[in-house]
Amino acid sequence: IRLHLQISVLSPTQPSSAPLTEEQGQLRGLLKAQGAILPVPEKSTSWMSASFAAATGPSSCVSVTVKEGYAILSLHKEPVNSLDLRLWQELEAVLTSLEASPLVTGLIITSGLQRDVFTAGNDLRELYAPRTTEARYAEFWITSNRFLSRLYMSRLATIAAIRGACPAGGCMMSMCCDHRVMSSVGSIGLNEVQLGIPVPKYWGLLMAKLIGTKAADKLLLTGKLISPAEAKALGMVDQVVDKGQVLEAAEKVMAQLVKVPGGAVKATKVSLREDFCNAWQQYYIEEPHMAWAVLNKPETLRTLEAALQRLSSGNKGGLSNGRQQQPAARM
Repeated sequence: IRLHLQISVLSPTQPSSAPLTEEQGQLRGLLKAQGAILPVPEKSTSWMSASFAAATGPSSCVSVTVKEGYAILSLHKEPVNSLDLRLWQELEAVLTSLEASPLVTGLIITSGLQRDVFTAGNDLRELYAPRTTEARYAEFWITSNRFLSRLYMSRLATIAAIRGACPAGGCMMSMCCDHRVMSSVGSIGLNEVQLGIPVPKYWGLLMAKLIGTKAADKLLLTGKLISPAEAKALGMVDQVVDKGQVLEAAEKVMAQLVKVPGGAVKATKVSLREDFCNAWQQYYIEEPHMAWAVLNKPETLRTLEAALQRLSSGNKGGLSNGRQQQPAARM
């Protein structure tokens, strides 16, 4: 995929008329090598931007701002940042570019939506067998899990800044980050069984690594979404703050994480996570074939069809009819 995103490199201490720093020059060279069209730096601004031509159209659901040592990746795919194949491809392309940049040692992932949703998880249309194909589903599943395993092993210090609801694939994305900051109002968890779909094996295993097997079993077998306070008590998130302070809190933590020697962090991640990720990567290649059979079971088809009908009639924002009006259960 050819990436379309907007990257701003911020340097608040640099005078607007000053030349680019060495690191900014290196980043410009990297972006140009990847086909970016770069504007000539203007004296009236202290940032530079680069636009990538997109194979999928002129608009992107991802924007990235590079600050002093770290990047902020914002998702803005209306209405609830549902994760389809294209968005997973964009996320992987962004991660590749940022990991290759000498300017970036940390990454914060957040939502750019007005609605209080981090991401409602995988787009149900990618899972509903009558609307897709086995080949498309396999590409979708492998792409998403490749990104997630790469995020978990990334050399970058990673933080999920979660405002609001974070079910299913959104929860998994956050668990693949090193640190999680969540708003005081919201919900989080892997709720796949509520759709009649087994929790993906390594998604469940990663939750168990984070919060322990007993606690993970109770959540995974019921598909329960828990509150931010419950998530913090279990260790699923690290901080709970007011929703207006989520990104600020994440940036404060990141300012400290980027000071830790990157080589040591990378080597330690390899030591702690490589075996898990290698096994995960071998498994997700074979997983689509097994999952496709489940997605074609009558019970699963009925459950997914009902969920899609709810989304298309009166709930176009992807919200369920539950009391808290959280995003509909997704995978």
